[in-house]
Amino acid sequence: MSIFSVFTLFGGLAFFLYGMNVMSSGLEKVAGGKLESTLRKMTGNRFSGLALGAGITIAIQSSSALTVMLVGLVNSGLMELGQTVGVIMGSNIGTTFTAWILSLAGIGSDNFFLNLLKPVNFSMIFALVGILLGSIAKSDRKKSLGNIMIGFAILMTGMTLMGDAMKPLADTPQFVSLLTAFKNPFVCVLIGAAFTGIIQSSAASVGILQALALTGGITYNMAIPIIMGQNIGTCVTAVISSIGVGRNAKRVSVIHLSFNIIGTLVCLIPYLLIDTFIGFTFAEMPISPFMIAIIHSIFNVATTLLLLPFAKQLVKLAYRIIKGEEEKGDDIKFDDRLITMPSLAIASAFDGTVDMCRTAGEAFKVSAGLLKSFNEADAQKVTDLEDRIDIYEDRIGTYMVKISRESISVGDSHQVAKILHTINDFERLGDHACNLIKVGREINDKKIIFSEEAQRELSILHDALFEIVDITTEAFCNNDLALAAKVEPLEQVIDKLISKTKKNHIERLRQGNCTIELGFVLGDLITNYERVSDHCSNIAVAIIEAEHDSFDTHEYLKNYKSSDEYFKACFEEYKEKYAL
Repeated sequence: MSIFSVFTLFGGLAFFLYGMNVMSSGLEKVAGGKLESTLRKMTGNRFSGLALGAGITIAIQSSSALTVMLVGLVNSGLMELGQTVGVIMGSNIGTTFTAWILSLAGIGSDNFFLNLLKPVNFSMIFALVGILLGSIAKSDRKKSLGNIMIGFAILMTGMTLMGDAMKPLADTPQFVSLLTAFKNPFVCVLIGAAFTGIIQSSAASVGILQALALTGGITYNMAIPIIMGQNIGTCVTAVISSIGVGRNAKRVSVIHLSFNIIGTLVCLIPYLLIDTFIGFTFAEMPISPFMIAIIHSIFNVATTLLLLPFAKQLVKLAYRIIKGEEEKGDDIKFDDRLITMPSLAIASAFDGTVDMCRTAGEAFKVSAGLLKSFNEADAQKVTDLEDRIDIYEDRIGTYMVKISRESISVGDSHQVAKILHTINDFERLGDHACNLIKVGREINDKKIIFSEEAQRELSILHDALFEIVDITTEAFCNNDLALAAKVEPLEQVIDKLISKTKKNHIERLRQGNCTIELGFVLGDLITNYERVSDHCSNIAVAIIEAEHDSFDTHEYLKNYKSSDEYFKACFEEYKEKYAL
């Protein structure tokens, strides 16, 4: 074996890892956040979690990435610790998928159809189709499919290069003597764990073992402990990612690590005892890539079946290892670990924006109540809510900037645009809620009483404002375009109510039924009401326009008001409902 064979070996490894990364990235984009959204919203059912964990791992081709994702979700408070157990177990099963694909490389036959099953043969077709899709296709989804095919072709090229580089090893005395170290099963476990931990991918590590098996120098007694060690090594990424996070997030990596260590001990010790006292006839026989895939699957499925009934005990073990309660503190968190999966990071940011939206709506309603009955406790509550809204605006905006540096799908870019176009309006709603505190305090301190007519007008205006805030909140939180379309007609009715209230005030002032001081207070009040209505309109337009990837608000409103029958019908409905 020459130095050039070594170069080829490491070059093949580089191709393999790069191809897996390209394929994983493409698969994640095609998923479009649906798998991640399901994961985020899933219940505590361990069986659905098991299936979901396997499915997502197959989709993103990385159990390590999924565990890191779980660490981020738990750290952000979007998932409970108990929900992660089934997902982690499922991810171990899902990671065997790559080994099955790679095992086809060992097919040896002159039959055309059997040869066509060999990945090295059909991967070149994939590469050609992938390049054509990447060059010609216009949709992001088709381009991502092209990247998946190209990534797979690069991965298989790397596998072939590694296999070719390792073939001369079988006749090398140094290699044969090195294999004596593999006679100790516990050393094999450590080698499998260490190598997988270094490259941070059990799928890639198993692929390299399959390439090494093509030399004929790897026996069952060597491969079985190595495979078990590889499952332990894949936990390294999660352990590293848990540095600097909350206790519950650390417990996710502990569950992942303890699951694989216990599984290895439960399976390896009986195997060694039986082999020692009875003996397996196949133990010293060379293993094939196909049998590596089978053993990899049997081990992971068996471990899952054994430990799935003890999911709660694994959680308790994690609590024993990582002691103490979760530290109380700032609950507004957006974990940077999720940014490697942009769809999930955007879903996390949207959840935060939904809370920001509801907080802004609550702040307005509490502050509006202070106009009728002022008290310092509610005034402080509004101030606290407004502070929370400000924190949300700052952190969501910063998080969106980080996410925008990643390559994201068209659907995700619409979601990002909607978030960025609305967080300032939510923040301004909080500001106007604080402004209403000042108005309410002034009314209370000066014992101001509006005329019966003015009170009637303000009551109608108050009801209309409550409705526009409610429908805007629900439209944003549920992405309800039909509800969002009702906001602008109501905003126009509110504008007319405000205009008429101002006109009636001037008339009362002229007749001596009102004072200038009352006029100033009334002016401050309805100005804030008008601004609240305007911001609701901006939010509703952003919801609708995000779906069309267009944010020409002026043009949209012009066309909507002048030609849309739905707008006219809603306008007439609200005009009648809130008539002065």
